[in-house]
Amino acid sequence: PKLGTISELIEFARIARIDMLIVSLPLTAESRVLQLLKKLWVLPVDIRLSAHSNALQFRPRAYSYIGAVPMLDIFDKPINDWDSVAKRAFDIVFSLIGIVVFSPVMLATAIAIKLDSKGPVLFHQKRHGFNNEIIEVYKFRSMYTDKADPTAKQTVTKNDPRVTRVGRFIRKTSIDELPQFFNSLLGSLSLVGPRPHAIAAQSHNLLYNEVVDGYFARHKVKPGVTGWAQINGWRGEMDTNEKIRMRTEYDLYYIENWSLLFDLRILFLTPLRLLNTENAY
Repeated sequence: PKLGTISELIEFARIARIDMLIVSLPLTAESRVLQLLKKLWVLPVDIRLSAHSNALQFRPRAYSYIGAVPMLDIFDKPINDWDSVAKRAFDIVFSLIGIVVFSPVMLATAIAIKLDSKGPVLFHQKRHGFNNEIIEVYKFRSMYTDKADPTAKQTVTKNDPRVTRVGRFIRKTSIDELPQFFNSLLGSLSLVGPRPHAIAAQSHNLLYNEVVDGYFARHKVKPGVTGWAQINGWRGEMDTNEKIRMRTEYDLYYIENWSLLFDLRILFLTPLRLLNTENAY
């Protein structure tokens, strides 16, 4: 019996946090299989294709078994259970180090913000997190309170009048993002991963997922305080569709090639690369 649409299946898989999806279609229905996999690959799950034909010639490590049924291994979770534990330990240790090391900078920034303009020190914004869940991310406030845009529908541009004097400096140097060490410590962010985007962020009146096919695949891992795209120059203003596509391309490369050593490399390069970025306002 038909229980729902593919979109409903994807939503259910996210809510239920399932570990594996099994696609049971004949291999002769190649176009249907490809269309289905194109929609399902954005999920952070193992995806298997049941293979009922004994005549199939499998490649080594391209198949597994569930009971006596052979399964083609189509997609694997980017980070398996034990690697997730290691990455979480990595986040806790280095987040605590970051909080201690940068606490004088964060204190000075908080004082400067209070002296510069009225309003709270911190700015909270809803963004997409792991598995497309909605999370709340902390930043130092860089805009005038009455001009702030929590939805991020309007991109911040050069000499944007909404940004305070202190805000220009802390945005340029990424000091505004230091409170996200606490997000990482608490678990809503990872230290390294695709940067979380605001849920209503747009480019030319189009949501990012309307610009980039498969955009939500970047949510197969936790978003990060820093990431592969950012240290390669793809940060700051996203005023063209090409910039969104390139960021997503770098994010997906990170997901497909993840390792703790890769995280360490990105973390080490972050302060060196971010200070040289031209399009962060």
